[in-house]
Amino acid sequence: MEPGNGTQISGFLLLGLSEEPELQPLLFGMFLSMYLVTVLGNLLIILAVSSDSRLHTPMYFFLCNLSLADICFTSTTVPKMLVNIQTQSKAITYAGCITQMYFYIHFAVLDEFILTVMAYDRYVAICHPLHYMVIMNPRLCGLLVLVSWIMSVLNSLIESLMVLDLPFCSDLEIPHFFCELKQVVQLACSDTFLNDLVMYFSVGLLAGGPLAGILYSYSKIVSSIRAISSAQGKYKAFSTCASHLSVLSLFYGTSLGVYLSSASTHSSQSSATASVMYTVVTPMLNPFIYSLRNRDIKGALERFLGR
Repeated sequence: MEPGNGTQISGFLLLGLSEEPELQPLLFGMFLSMYLVTVLGNLLIILAVSSDSRLHTPMYFFLCNLSLADICFTSTTVPKMLVNIQTQSKAITYAGCITQMYFYIHFAVLDEFILTVMAYDRYVAICHPLHYMVIMNPRLCGLLVLVSWIMSVLNSLIESLMVLDLPFCSDLEIPHFFCELKQVVQLACSDTFLNDLVMYFSVGLLAGGPLAGILYSYSKIVSSIRAISSAQGKYKAFSTCASHLSVLSLFYGTSLGVYLSSASTHSSQSSATASVMYTVVTPMLNPFIYSLRNRDIKGALERFLGR
């Protein structure tokens, strides 16, 4: 495949997390286990919610979309890494790299939007409980998810198409276990100012915007909970947000950790290792957080598995 300027390249080399041969079986087993747990856990959440009519509510509709996004998000990076370890190859084709980068950006942004929509759902449930079913009607819920998909598709499409116009030099080694946008852009042998500008603008808009919405929603939620007179009422209101707050803390905590790690240590290998928390560990833990802290999900899972 040819990039936009006519420079012929066959592909890139993914250096992975470690080049030590003795560590490869350990990495393969660890990532295979985490990937299977991620897929199985999120799939069980989707099947349990779908099979139980009592969970056909906006909150669990958004949870199903989050689980689907997490399965796809992990599937964009881990399978290729496992294949490369198993075949003792580091290669990824040019088309494969661009495709992987596109879907990685798409599902990462989709995760952010869905978590923001879930925060809005909790805001309406606690601050406007009497009008909850009127406000969070099926049409609005479907529209919120549809807009989230459209925005994430457009963003990933713009950033991926801009990479297609870049010429690449002879050094095609990516010090990561997947085609991360910033690492690929750094390999270009031309001015990447426009790519960097769009990249940082997208991060500011598509990460800062949802985060601001989440913080605003929870500031209103905290104010409403504080106004509740009984301690039992406060606990009941807070418990409806506990799982979502845990997932939010894990998602943004690991993302911030990866950013600070890459900014402080100028080592690409360290940044790749830190990104495992965001790309693999977080999607794996989300089903456990929602199932262990939520009686409705636990009941639905028991009934589904009991069948």
